[in-house]
Amino acid sequence: MLSAAVFAVSGCGGFLDTCYNINQTDEINAQNAGSIWSFAYAFYAPLGHGLQSIDYNVFATVSDECQQTSPSSEALYFNRGVINESVNPLFTRYQDCYEGIRAANFFLDYVADGKGEALLALNRDIVTDEYNYKRDVQSLNWFIAEAHIAKAYYYSELIRMFGGVPIVENFDPSTEELVSRSSYDACVEYIVEEIDNWKNSLALNWDEYVDREGRFTYGVALAIKARTLLYAASPLNNPDNDRTRWEEALKAAGDVINSGMYSLAPDYDMFSGEDPLSSPEAIYIVRTYVSSDPEKANYPISTPGGQSGACPTQNIVDAYEYVDTPDEKNPYLNRDPRFYASIVYNGAEWNGRIIAEGPSETDDMANTNASRTGYYLRKFLTDELNLEQNQTAQHNWIAYRYAEVLLNYAEAANELYGPDVVPTGQQLSARQALQMVRDRASTSLPQVTASSTDEFREVLKHERQVELAFEDHRYWDLLRWKDAEDVLNRPVQGVRISKVNGVYSYTVVDVAERKFNEANYRLPFLRSEIENSKGTLVQNPGY
Repeated sequence: MLSAAVFAVSGCGGFLDTCYNINQTDEINAQNAGSIWSFAYAFYAPLGHGLQSIDYNVFATVSDECQQTSPSSEALYFNRGVINESVNPLFTRYQDCYEGIRAANFFLDYVADGKGEALLALNRDIVTDEYNYKRDVQSLNWFIAEAHIAKAYYYSELIRMFGGVPIVENFDPSTEELVSRSSYDACVEYIVEEIDNWKNSLALNWDEYVDREGRFTYGVALAIKARTLLYAASPLNNPDNDRTRWEEALKAAGDVINSGMYSLAPDYDMFSGEDPLSSPEAIYIVRTYVSSDPEKANYPISTPGGQSGACPTQNIVDAYEYVDTPDEKNPYLNRDPRFYASIVYNGAEWNGRIIAEGPSETDDMANTNASRTGYYLRKFLTDELNLEQNQTAQHNWIAYRYAEVLLNYAEAANELYGPDVVPTGQQLSARQALQMVRDRASTSLPQVTASSTDEFREVLKHERQVELAFEDHRYWDLLRWKDAEDVLNRPVQGVRISKVNGVYSYTVVDVAERKFNEANYRLPFLRSEIENSKGTLVQNPGY
């Protein structure tokens, strides 16, 4: 019952102070200028981050990237293709998104028609305090633009999961008005319109206002638009392969590139601790909290306090190319450096020791709750935390980064012009954009020789699999490409490790089955939501 729902804002404390008293009367709020900032920060509260997408861990376990160690997990509903109108672990994300939209709408109504400026001037001499007053008015205007971008962001998340959703402009608990579901295309149009109308009213950056880091900026708005339009141009949402959609996706990604605001970080290993905060590549970062939760969830079980968690599969390991001649005795030598930054393997140094997964060794795969694939997650995690002594670290989730934009651009350029044409008004060909990403990883990677659009499309898919591994892209990429029925109906694999006379050997084995149904290209609305809508919310086909 979307139009009548008023969700309680969560997330009090932490980086963005999102607490406000929803029980205050309008009269009290009208006399409290500080409530402007409370209501403004509130629409940031439901953003969420990818370190706890499912099972309090990364979303990679629902795809072919990772296998959840625990025999009981929410990821299994995806792995077995049994998502339905009664069971959808991502429906909390649906609620969070609408909570964020409600908070943005509430804020915009609260400060509309000059009410915000009037509150800022209340009980204040705006002549003697002119500097601070103008600073507050500028911040208010930025927040107004940010609220519109927040709505665009939340709707982009919703349509990625559900297709078309209700576009709600007003959450008025005093009415019983219900909002019908809009089409996917109408939602995309709404998102783009919000961004285009408000992007130029956003701050370019927060270099002079470090206390405002974490709020949306001009570049963030462009990145949201670029991802949204790439999805809208993809086969799932563009079955007739409308060329204009690819042109829109190309221009949107090109706008980020041509802005000159971002560049690739010199080193791919930039995802843990404070590293994202200083990266020239990070477009938008969700700062989470100081904790050891991701480490507890994913350190090897043999590391005191570790629970194994999301374990990379052989499927993703095989995607990492060799930069030199493969070693028959050690398949982990001479790999793409992104492999070493992302995955812990037998023989790797991790947490101050060497991982040893052979029979009767410290990390023996036969041990209870040891990795079922022979691999552990390394990306995002801080090394050598003492979990038994509750040692913690800062965690930051990069929601948008420049490498993704380059790959978005390369995909759209290839679909329109093939690998080697530089589109009019742009700086790069598809191959050049792709090569920038590969060269950052290693200039020793094999040369990309694909010459046709079809061949280069497969190269792009592979590059996204490797470059964006575990970052909450793979599952949605497979869906938008309409590849999920193929890829996610294959078993995920791992290795069985043996050791004879001090020499390891590896046998690839099936670890778990995967099941994906045609209906799963869109997630289902919960039955309770359908019933509460009184027929205005139509369920996705197949559920």
